[in-house]
Amino acid sequence: MFPVIKLVSETLPERYNPSIFNYFYETFPKGFLVAEQYHKIAGVLVSVMLNENIAKILMISVTPEHRRKKIATHLLTQLMKRLAQKNIKQVELEVRTDNQSAFNFYQKQGFTTLRRLEHFYQNGEDAYSMRKSL
Repeated sequence: MFPVIKLVSETLPERYNPSIFNYFYETFPKGFLVAEQYHKIAGVLVSVMLNENIAKILMISVTPEHRRKKIATHLLTQLMKRLAQKNIKQVELEVRTDNQSAFNFYQKQGFTTLRRLEHFYQNGEDAYSMRKSL
């Protein structure tokens, strides 16, 4: 689990208690995906079930050297397949309003913007709430 925690801490501005990763994995292992290349972690996607119909992506993180190589697309595609098998109807997430590349990525993947969430992140930054129907 340490390599996942290390990747997230190096690539995302939020700070998470390391024990939360074990909790996420234990509560919804099908929603905890890790991409490897050459036996090294290239990316991670962490999601949870909100209820029997809705899943939520909590984070997608890819190492800088693996960005723009379809790692996030692959992780998201794998998650969508797993969720479809569980008959999940919707997937939700939040993305920073100033993270235009991530916002564009999610739009390209079929997510639509629901609303702006003011002061959503620990540092006071705003987020867009997004959703995709399966």
